[in-house]
Amino acid sequence: MALAAAAILSAAAAKNNDPVVMTINGKDVRQSEFEYLYKKNNLQQLQPQTVDEYVDMFVVYKLKVADAEAAGIDTTSTFRKEFEGYCAELARPYFRDSLVETRLVNEAYARMATSRLVSHIMLPLGTTIEEREANRNRLDSIRGLVLNGADFGEMAIKYSSDRSALRNKGSMGYINVNSYPYPFEYAAYATPVGEVSEVFEDAPYGFHIVKVMDEKTNPGKVEARHILKLTQGMSEEEAGLQKARIDSIYSLLKSGGDFDAIARAESEDPGSAANGGRLPLFGPNEMVPEFEEAAFSLNDGEISAPFATAYGYHIVQTLSHKGIGTLEEERASIMAAISRDMRSSMPETERLNQLKRQYRAVVSPEGLENVKAVIKKHETSAAALGALASSNITVGSIGETKIAASEVIASIPQNVMDHSKDAFTTFSEGTTQLLNTRTIEHARKQLAVEDADYRNLINEYRDGILLFEISNNNVWERSTKDSEGLEAYFKANRDKYTWDMPRYKGYVIFSTSDSIASDAKQYLANNKVETDSLVKTLRGRYGRNIKIERVIAAKGDNPVIDHIAFNAERPKASGKWIEWFAYQGRIIDAPEEAADVRGAVATDYQQQLERNWVTDLRNKYSVKLNKKALKKITE
Repeated sequence: MALAAAAILSAAAAKNNDPVVMTINGKDVRQSEFEYLYKKNNLQQLQPQTVDEYVDMFVVYKLKVADAEAAGIDTTSTFRKEFEGYCAELARPYFRDSLVETRLVNEAYARMATSRLVSHIMLPLGTTIEEREANRNRLDSIRGLVLNGADFGEMAIKYSSDRSALRNKGSMGYINVNSYPYPFEYAAYATPVGEVSEVFEDAPYGFHIVKVMDEKTNPGKVEARHILKLTQGMSEEEAGLQKARIDSIYSLLKSGGDFDAIARAESEDPGSAANGGRLPLFGPNEMVPEFEEAAFSLNDGEISAPFATAYGYHIVQTLSHKGIGTLEEERASIMAAISRDMRSSMPETERLNQLKRQYRAVVSPEGLENVKAVIKKHETSAAALGALASSNITVGSIGETKIAASEVIASIPQNVMDHSKDAFTTFSEGTTQLLNTRTIEHARKQLAVEDADYRNLINEYRDGILLFEISNNNVWERSTKDSEGLEAYFKANRDKYTWDMPRYKGYVIFSTSDSIASDAKQYLANNKVETDSLVKTLRGRYGRNIKIERVIAAKGDNPVIDHIAFNAERPKASGKWIEWFAYQGRIIDAPEEAADVRGAVATDYQQQLERNWVTDLRNKYSVKLNKKALKKITE
């Protein structure tokens, strides 16, 4: 899709009466693109440019892009991958229904006002399409029994795959918004009190039905602190001692004892004791029932008598009650909850469904039946999928464009194919995924035609990638790696490179001991070692006990060089390099080669390469300006 953006730009511009302002190497540049980049450039400049001033810079920019296209950079897999990824990311906000997000926030806030007492029966999803359908139908039959008078709890004990039903008869207690997966929450709040929901899917957990038994006002949250004496796992005698201790603490508190200090000293809840027993804000069903009941029933500042839970004996002080806030106060927590579950993808899912309806993107039931017939002829899933790899059975379409079975197979990742146990399930899911992908691709093509902002951004990014690659090849990388070119440029411009004082040029050999330095100096004196192999030779002989540095430094630049070359005092050794000596060093008054002033030469050589390149581009590619159209552009 995205690689055709330039062609799309031209087609869209013509429809919108967007005049051509220039033609570079036979490719038209429309006024909308030029204006977009001109205005963006001026926003980034301290001194804005006039249109006339910008035109020449823009022409050079487009000439370089033309050179990149001529070099085939836009056809490489690396370019295509980067560009396609950018286009997909940039298009994402366009394929998100913001109204869905608003609806979900408002829905969650409205549900915060109440808690609902629900029970459920669950059956597994199954691993194949047939199993899924069978389990859904079975649960629907169980629902029918309940509607005809069967006891919901007994049905949960008998049929639910949630084994906790054996002790709770399927009861989930009172639930609150944002506490359970969204499909479960939706059914719990959408089903009237006393009724049973339709069968619904809550992937990856299973199929459910829920019965709503009661609804009550949500009391909000409380801020509390507590003191705990653990009894879990203790003998009756040990638990009795803990009861005596908590009673003593309660007496102390009633006499005016400081709750914070006592909690720090006595509480056996390591999570809160260090904070004076303080707990994070909590709401219904976030604590064990006994603890919750005590905390919510107390007035602000009131302290409970000791009470028992499965963990031990507690004393609770309720610090404050926090009711449900305004929508704006609760928005952040609602949005955080939405981001953690399937609701986060619902704006994209809804927009995708809208696009599928708009572009008539559908799976063909008849095609899938034909695929199923092919699959039944093969004994293994791998053989069936292999047979479909060359099949032209139409399994879907987007408008008049057909999708063949072979295309679906080609789109399924190999690891999914390798681990497929049910060919039809794998193929069916692959068909849906491919249809979704093709729908988005089609929508992105249309977006580039219909939306100028998107079109300009993707073309700017496309040209930017090409400009970087071609400039790096012709100028930036070449200016640092072209040793022969650098040297030739230095020799031709030697007079440009001077120093205001002499420099030491040579090598400094550092060592970790006097003996190694002495041996290395003697070795170099007795053996002819070329400078290009100096590091390899000495490292091979002395390992990490020696370090070699090539140096060009003036007096005052480096204490070691000052000592070696300019008769300064020996500096104090730093770290492990306690000894050093010079090798093939001398004092020079001016640079002798490009390497002596590499940074300056590389910068100047880069500028020369740029000038030469631009001259070649102007000679190589045609440029035609529409001056009449350019004059109409406002600055």
